[in-house]
Amino acid sequence: MWRGLLTLVARAARGPLRPCTRQGSGTPVPGSGATIFALSSGQGRCGIAVIRTSGPASGHALRTLTAPRDLPQARRACLRLLSDPRSGEPLDRALVLWFPGPQSFTGEDCAEFHVHGGPAVVSGVLQALGRVPGLRPAEAGEFTRRAFAHGKLSLTEVEGLADLIHAETEAQRRQALRQLDGELGHLCQGWADTLTKALAHVEAYIDFGEDDNLEEGVLERADSQVRELEVALGAHLRDARRGQRLRSGAHVVVAGPPNAGKSSLVNLLSRKPVSIVSPEPGTTRDVLETPVDLAGFPALLSDTAGLREGMGPVEQEGVRRARERLEQADLILAVLDASDLASPSSCNFLDMVVNPVAGRSPDGNSQRLLLVLNKSDLLPPGGPDPSPDLPPHLLLSCLTGEGLVDLLEALRKELAAVCGDPSTGPPLLTRARHQHHLQGCLDALGHYKQAKDVSLAAEALRVARGHLAHLTSGGGTEEILDIIFRDFCVGK
Repeated sequence: MWRGLLTLVARAARGPLRPCTRQGSGTPVPGSGATIFALSSGQGRCGIAVIRTSGPASGHALRTLTAPRDLPQARRACLRLLSDPRSGEPLDRALVLWFPGPQSFTGEDCAEFHVHGGPAVVSGVLQALGRVPGLRPAEAGEFTRRAFAHGKLSLTEVEGLADLIHAETEAQRRQALRQLDGELGHLCQGWADTLTKALAHVEAYIDFGEDDNLEEGVLERADSQVRELEVALGAHLRDARRGQRLRSGAHVVVAGPPNAGKSSLVNLLSRKPVSIVSPEPGTTRDVLETPVDLAGFPALLSDTAGLREGMGPVEQEGVRRARERLEQADLILAVLDASDLASPSSCNFLDMVVNPVAGRSPDGNSQRLLLVLNKSDLLPPGGPDPSPDLPPHLLLSCLTGEGLVDLLEALRKELAAVCGDPSTGPPLLTRARHQHHLQGCLDALGHYKQAKDVSLAAEALRVARGHLAHLTSGGGTEEILDIIFRDFCVGK
């Protein structure tokens, strides 16, 4: 009987899911028989430019440009004179590297030319490579797509690489590195192993249910494994919005009554003159937005019109838009004039915005608020707290910069709660695609629990494993792969 059960385990393991293996994905690569080349470093003048090739003619291309020399030792830089294959004219003296497949980034034979970064040099080498038979210019993301097709990267690692290339803040870099290192893929592999064991137990019951030698409690064991997996999936799905905020940026709205210093704070945080600053109340009539790096986290910072009533139609529309942005905000930076807390506009803002949000119990997906009392330079030095009855708050002077360090530290803590801390905890779900497939897996496990027939329960487990397969390998869906790889630049 146990020999049969082991057979079932092996059968389940040969199912559609192999998320973290280094085998080929089975996905065809467009034009995979050709050898591609491209400039992999940035455009424009630079000290060194890197041009790379990938494909079966890479060795021939390297020998052609460095003739009559043989290929250099694998993975060791070598100084060579590059010449035009037609005219023999010298192009540059450059470092070349040879990476024979499958021990290369793409899994194919690869070559790299580290040339001087002048536009004429780069153009000359690219034209020379274009004259080598069997070579063609690479398309966007084609090097990485070949690495995926040859099992060098899982799809989640590919997405991590794309995020690393586009990372603009410290938190984005850390999260992208974790995903590129395969943490999300390894987590999915553990979930897949749990589903494989549960499916093996269910199929054992189907095939050997009438066998007296079948160990008791086989289905109960599968049920227990499914329950544990449901808890893990539910925890990650509850945090899904945090990962997406980390990738695309949290929405931070600066709000308050007129003339509280909102525009000055936006300019201070963004380190550029985004908004017009004037002593006249109501200067800002519309919502001004700018992407910023706030304490290492990405954010979309919105400056809004001062909240007050009874003004002209233009300012009323600005106030309406400000209230709309407040409802959409992940984090509200509520700004009050520290020297004018008793004014009707300040009291109204406290009652309508600050107190309702500050009174909620915050969690990773709820709206959060930081109360900032600006213009602290107008307060008497060494005096008592001007607002002992207010919720927790920070004193700041946008004029002198006093209190800015404390504000940035408070922003770091709040944004870590909103976006998740990429340095600790389990890997975050940074894309809607991740959330979709994990939710599909969780829904399938729900069908498993409701199934009245054991065969239907087994099918539900197969569907759940299929969602994990799509998460890490794309499931062979060309449209999804095209969307992911088109975000890469040419040469990567």
